[in-house]
Amino acid sequence: MKILISEKIAEDGVSYLKDNGFNVDVKLGLSPQELLDIIGEYDALIVRSATKVTEEVVEKGVNLKVVGRAGNGVDNIVVPACTKKGIMVVNTPESNIMAAAELAIGMAFSIFRNIPQAHLAAKRKDFRRSKFSGNELDGRTAGIIGFGRIGGIVASKLKGCNMKVVAFDPYIADEKFDMMGVERCETLEDLLRQSDLITLHTPKIAGGGIIGEEQLKLCKKGVRIVNCARGGLINEKALYNALREGWVAGAALDVLEVEPNFNKKPEEQDYTNPLLELDNVIYTPHLGASTEEATYNVGTEITKLVGEALKGEMVPAVNMPSLKTKNLSELKPYLDLAEMLGKIYYQAESDRVQKIEIVYSGDLADKETKVISLSVLKGFLDPVIKEKVNYVNAELALKNMGIEMVESKSSHLDKYTNLITVKFFTKTKQLSVSGTIFAKEELRIVDFFGYKLDFEPTPYVIAIQNIDKPGIIGRIGTILGASDINIAAMQWSRNRKGEKAVSFVSVDGDVSSEVLEQLKNIDGVLKVSKMRF
Repeated sequence: MKILISEKIAEDGVSYLKDNGFNVDVKLGLSPQELLDIIGEYDALIVRSATKVTEEVVEKGVNLKVVGRAGNGVDNIVVPACTKKGIMVVNTPESNIMAAAELAIGMAFSIFRNIPQAHLAAKRKDFRRSKFSGNELDGRTAGIIGFGRIGGIVASKLKGCNMKVVAFDPYIADEKFDMMGVERCETLEDLLRQSDLITLHTPKIAGGGIIGEEQLKLCKKGVRIVNCARGGLINEKALYNALREGWVAGAALDVLEVEPNFNKKPEEQDYTNPLLELDNVIYTPHLGASTEEATYNVGTEITKLVGEALKGEMVPAVNMPSLKTKNLSELKPYLDLAEMLGKIYYQAESDRVQKIEIVYSGDLADKETKVISLSVLKGFLDPVIKEKVNYVNAELALKNMGIEMVESKSSHLDKYTNLITVKFFTKTKQLSVSGTIFAKEELRIVDFFGYKLDFEPTPYVIAIQNIDKPGIIGRIGTILGASDINIAAMQWSRNRKGEKAVSFVSVDGDVSSEVLEQLKNIDGVLKVSKMRF
């Protein structure tokens, strides 16, 4: 599989992908048209913040299976378009948070003490220090907009500067505010009115920014503003006017609504922005994640995620149901079991399914089950959908086929501690399969279309339905032995003596169509299906 990396990441990350057998192209500084011209060749795209993954890129990326954002936000990726096409979007939200937080702190000191301006003047042999008198942070009020991971780190560091810290974030619980000794502002306006320093740490919101002309008028005269989060959170025209008038004493910006090309040489640049012409504005070219540590972390973490996604493994994705990374290892056996249960139907039956019901019993009733259900659908659709089915597009693909999916839960369970039952409804009948997990990771199929089993699914399985009469088991063993096919395990089940029975036979390798035909011709055998798990 081919992977395109369009922005610089850690060399160890690139090496990881190559060592795992992927064909990797690193092409930096691609123009939008150049990206469109080549994206169709690739199965995955890894970007940072400069590359824009537009709807057109998604449309042209006919082979794309995953887009990886080496960093936190995904504002430069049109996620709904990716979801519609079944493309996973993954990012590394934890890998550069310290770098972003520390830059914001550095920016705060810089605009209070005029550090960059003084440095630049000194380089020009202007040592008139009276020009650069500033203010202390000690005892002042810092207002943090967005009290998530980065906002929390910034709050901790500013409290260490003996600042009073207030924050506005309607989605964060009171417990975090109380634990960190930060005062909650119920409204943005309340924060703006009392803050000497305002620093933003929130995603870009739909429909516009957070701070415009009206909000700036509510601020204290002489307020200083830091934005190391997202361009567009502050109305740049309103900020320019407030800086010119002196209402805002200074601004430190790592992001802008429209950003320059970060790869062009100075003599090639045609970028202009009025804010950059003001002496009381500090600008850094989107350096939030530009530390050696963060670059290494995002580069190695994103390549691992992309590689695992291309191998079909479950990874936390932006366009999937919320899944805590720490729960992934706990859920992994259930995901594998669910996919196997989904795979069974079209390997054994051919009637069109109209509805799928997934029932979670026992301990599973209290777990995150949405992603387990997607695993069922992934397995169910894999034999019948030409396009690659994954956790992103499985539900949409099922809907497009006109098949209904419902979930139900029951905490009551007699025999097992956990059970997944998948019911397949056709026009004429209902069939179900069930499975459980023993000892945290031992997978068992315990019900196959109404027959009780205790079967460990293996890569190569022959499922047989037959009349319950003597001699059939022996003949099956004889045919397989004569064909040099070794039996690893066998499970037979019947409901009543002399009626129908089913069996699962694990074998060590693939079974040819000729051998399957011989098994079908055994007197009393009703059906033979080859299954792959």
